[in-house]
Amino acid sequence: MATKLRIWMVSATALALAVATAVPSVMAENAANDNRIQAALTKSLSNAKFKDVQASVQNGTVSLTGTVNVYGDKVEAEQKAHKVKALAVRDNIQVGGPEVPDQVLQRELLGKIETDRIGYGTTIFNAISVGVENGIVTLGGSAYGPVDKSSAVADVSYTPGVKGFVDDVKVDPVSMMDDRIRAITARAVYGYPSLNKYAIDPTRPIRIVVQNGNVTLEGVVINQADKEVAGLRANAVPGVFKVTNDLRIVNQQSEHN
Repeated sequence: MATKLRIWMVSATALALAVATAVPSVMAENAANDNRIQAALTKSLSNAKFKDVQASVQNGTVSLTGTVNVYGDKVEAEQKAHKVKALAVRDNIQVGGPEVPDQVLQRELLGKIETDRIGYGTTIFNAISVGVENGIVTLGGSAYGPVDKSSAVADVSYTPGVKGFVDDVKVDPVSMMDDRIRAITARAVYGYPSLNKYAIDPTRPIRIVVQNGNVTLEGVVINQADKEVAGLRANAVPGVFKVTNDLRIVNQQSEHN
């Protein structure tokens, strides 16, 4: 019994010594890793737009504080922190810049988004909505493809006055059938004599959203007759399963682009 007790005491002593030796080694390794992350992050955030951003590292976790001029810089700073292989990132950066009234900011963003993809052939297939509350912008609706969505997100992120961002934009599914329906519906709607006037506007106020053969018409027209004709023309397109006519009359315009 005494022999077993002595063996246990020796084992416990050896374990304590091993732990006492290992702890400083682990602490030194953690400190070295924190220093590596700090150095890499300091270099990564050396751009003038991050001059008011402070970064600290503890146990592999990066904490970001300070201010930036636009929301996009806040996002970029966090992305840079993740790229230096931090275990976690706490982003407490505040967005400074001007205070812009919500309605003014909404109008500005709508103007940017509705003209952003002109010339790329996808303008009429994007129906992205913009909501603003206390500087926090919410994008909704749908985009023809990921590039169209990313472009709208960039418009929001780098507009002064935007303090935060919620991305609720859905990207339409990839489908050759849907692409065919888009093309035929666009010709059927914009090629009709009473609707041809809308083709003159480069922002194309009638937006055609197609998802799995279902067509939704978004945007603004000048009267009820044009709304009804557009719906009839879309319904006549071969292969269309259903048409939802959400076109609004000009004095009913809301937050959609």
